[in-house]
Amino acid sequence: MTTLWHGRFKGGSSEALKALNDSLSFDMRMYREDIEGSRAHVRMLERVGLISGSDERVILNALDQTEKEISEETFLFEPSDEDIHTAVERRVTEIAGEAGARLHTGRSRNDQVATDLRLWLKNEMKELSSLVTEFQKTLMSKAVASEGIYLPGYTHMQQAQPVMLAHHLLAHGWALSRDVDRLLNALNHADVSPLGAGALAGSSLPLDPDGVAKDLGFTGRFNNSLDAVSDRDFVADALFALALLGVHLSRIGEELILWASTEFGFIELDDAFSTGSSMLPQKKNPDVAELARGKAGRLIGNLTGFLATLKGLPLAYNKDLQEDKEPLFDACDTARLLLLALNGMVETMKFNAEKMKEHADNPYAAAIDLAEHLVAKGIPFREAHAIVGGHVATALAGEESLTQLISSDERLGPEAATLLTPGAAVKMRTTPGAAGPEQVKVQLDEFKKQLKIQQERLKE
Repeated sequence: MTTLWHGRFKGGSSEALKALNDSLSFDMRMYREDIEGSRAHVRMLERVGLISGSDERVILNALDQTEKEISEETFLFEPSDEDIHTAVERRVTEIAGEAGARLHTGRSRNDQVATDLRLWLKNEMKELSSLVTEFQKTLMSKAVASEGIYLPGYTHMQQAQPVMLAHHLLAHGWALSRDVDRLLNALNHADVSPLGAGALAGSSLPLDPDGVAKDLGFTGRFNNSLDAVSDRDFVADALFALALLGVHLSRIGEELILWASTEFGFIELDDAFSTGSSMLPQKKNPDVAELARGKAGRLIGNLTGFLATLKGLPLAYNKDLQEDKEPLFDACDTARLLLLALNGMVETMKFNAEKMKEHADNPYAAAIDLAEHLVAKGIPFREAHAIVGGHVATALAGEESLTQLISSDERLGPEAATLLTPGAAVKMRTTPGAAGPEQVKVQLDEFKKQLKIQQERLKE
């Protein structure tokens, strides 16, 4: 069994070492990026005169054949293929012969794997950003279709003030916009080519890192070879962005779980995005939302576990950095599944407008409007708060209704009592960014502009 370092060692690796060391089972998903990086490296070697034009053509053809075999699943992996880089180089050498043995000239697996991962991450962050944007479009579509529907807003899980349903949906939409920002920032941090850094100190050969960076579509190359091969900040950035995205999806899931309950009854979930009970025939369970809530812990765990891996590493490359891929791949796969499932769940669910209205028209939800009515008459807010709070306490004690108490109070009177009529309170929210119908129309226009900006960024 030949390894890439067989010249230094007399014997082979133990089975225990091989089982622990090998990463082919998970890093083979980067085979396209590995071959793309190898093509750019070979073209550079020819440009600087380290290989001949004929060798370049032979190696590039071998890389093409290798990619075709892997994509068509006809590639035969060998026991010595400890990772995708070894497997590709081994096969290229089999096909290209002596020319293939020149493929690794001026390159280490240290700068090679960092390049592969950065290329993979750039594509992945853009794809996930697109999925988040599609989910935002669904939220916006639901918001537009919900014209006139309002529901109670909550603080401390207690009914607080009525808000337009569109306002509530867009609150999640704006949070997801920040997630897109973070995902694209992670992409930008990954957009630096490490090729040419070698194992840690660069090379004595006349390599052209700038040309390779341009060839691969990076905005630039590394500034410090030690940093280039040891930097995994971009992975931590991506894991943080995905963890916070998971937290936001979890919050959406939690609300959908509550809203779908009999006690709330605000939504009806489509059968395609619900499950039943193995025992209870009447059940319709919001499993998608529950899994969104549960998998947030997994995404947070990927981030914290990887940060723990990084925190004790000296410069430059250490094998610990092999632990960057599994949490990253898992986080990306998990986020993708959640976005697709939650998008479908929200897109197909139906709102129970009457149930929402019934809860939102609780007269106590207009208490702040009564206090502000008094403020407009010149009464200090704390005094106004106490006056209305006293009436609320009396009404809750069952002595008189809140409407009767407000009507009979000369500081308030029948005019103020109209604020307690159904649908009145939500219309009082008129400040910029507020939950009332007029401001929500403005917000919808702003959100549409935000989505357009995101879509333009994704085209870059």
